[in-house]
Amino acid sequence: MKTKFVFLVAMLALVMSCKPAAKEIGYGKDQCHFCKMTIVDKAHAALLVTKKGKQYNYDAIECMVREYNRQQLAPEAAIMQVADYNHPGHMLDARTAVYVITPAIKSPMGANLSAVADQQAADDLLTSHRGESLHWDQLLNRFK
Repeated sequence: MKTKFVFLVAMLALVMSCKPAAKEIGYGKDQCHFCKMTIVDKAHAALLVTKKGKQYNYDAIECMVREYNRQQLAPEAAIMQVADYNHPGHMLDARTAVYVITPAIKSPMGANLSAVADQQAADDLLTSHRGESLHWDQLLNRFK
């Protein structure tokens, strides 16, 4: 009976350890997987973790989106996160974030693309800056 319990606990620990998880980006050290620039901007970074647990870091959201589209990473992506422009260093789920494109806010690769937590935050940014807001599917189409 004790052996079965130990085996069950060991299997549970193994299954839990296999779940992909995002690691923090090493700002100033890590390199963008797409463009090879050093990642320094905490307001525009992004990351993607595959179902196998391999993490790709990006210096700009547009780098992740372009690679996602080119490599057709949808089936492999377990986690996709983008930096919250309003809270640099805090990451949001890329699929639920709202994106703002405005020339008033420069992003590292020049697409002027930022992410915020919700539509209200996007609308707040757009009251003081001309631009537009997009959701994930719209963003993917824009960068095809």
